[in-house]
Amino acid sequence: MAFIGGNPIELKMRRMRQDEITKSALEAVTKIGLIALLIVWCFQIIHPFAGPILWGIIISVGIFPIYGWVRQWVTERNWLAATLITLGLLLILVFPVVFLFTVLIDNLRVVSDQLRQGLLVVPPPPQEIKGWPMIGDSIEKVWSMASENLEVAIQQITPQLRAFVSPLLGAAATVGINILQLIVAVILSGVFLAYSEEGYRLFRAIGRRLADQQGVELVDLAEATMRNVVRGVLGVALIQSSAAGLGLVVAGVPLAGLWTVIALILCIIQIGPLLIMGPAVVYMFLTSDTLPAVLFLIWSIFTGLLDNFLKPLLLGRGLDVPMIVIFLGAIGGLLMFGIIGLFVGAVVLALGFKVFNAWLEVESSTPAGGGTT
Repeated sequence: MAFIGGNPIELKMRRMRQDEITKSALEAVTKIGLIALLIVWCFQIIHPFAGPILWGIIISVGIFPIYGWVRQWVTERNWLAATLITLGLLLILVFPVVFLFTVLIDNLRVVSDQLRQGLLVVPPPPQEIKGWPMIGDSIEKVWSMASENLEVAIQQITPQLRAFVSPLLGAAATVGINILQLIVAVILSGVFLAYSEEGYRLFRAIGRRLADQQGVELVDLAEATMRNVVRGVLGVALIQSSAAGLGLVVAGVPLAGLWTVIALILCIIQIGPLLIMGPAVVYMFLTSDTLPAVLFLIWSIFTGLLDNFLKPLLLGRGLDVPMIVIFLGAIGGLLMFGIIGLFVGAVVLALGFKVFNAWLEVESSTPAGGGTT
């Protein structure tokens, strides 16, 4: 009895337990390592398509209500509805982008030909420019030089033009790739719409697996946030820049296509079209009659203030999250990740806001003393 209860058997049992723990730990580490390796490989394989896939998800979520209406119209045939939506998106999104950049290239080609042939004539500056505070003398000097000898004026401002044009040319070099990615994203959005029910169940299952019913609610919140950002940021930017472009074309402002593209970019990054419309207003007052210039001024003010009316209606609609949270998330994401960050930032900040509120509710519902009475 003394031998059975003695130290040798206890030591042997302890070694066996240690061996089992070591074996279990090694097995767990091996499994985790294989899973991590599989995840890394999957990410590397899908990484070239990550941008179009993410954009496809965003587009499909944003237009899902329209897809639901088309699906009912074609008697619940998913693929037919998704195909019609995809063709419509290609016409609505891709064609205007190609058209705008074609107009931009044509305008730049016309200016280049006129410069090369010496046909581009700059009228002398009005006398009122000298009276402008701070910048009047500089503008009058450069404008007078350009009206007398445009080539000399261009040589004088070549360093400034080079600093401005170089990034612009670098961005223009990727236009073809971006348009191709947009086409792929639109096609993928049609595929996602056709499998929208399966995808929705999948994401809800993932949310339920992570955080039970709260996870499902967060999935629904992410969907609603993404849809509102599509309407409240991109939709408003498209409406606002279209209004600006319409005013520029009707007023006869030169290179209206170029300024419309720039206005669209400024509206997307939340600066607004006033940086384009302001100089255009000055141009109209200097070169046109008073009535057209005043009407264009009124239209420019209306265009610049248009987002103040539309964003409160669209950005926070139907969400249990303050609009300022969605707006800050969209702007912060834009500054960090570019245009795609508009959606990523808004969704992440909205989810963080909801999780933080849930944590506060749990803390406030817990009695003092750790829940004991």
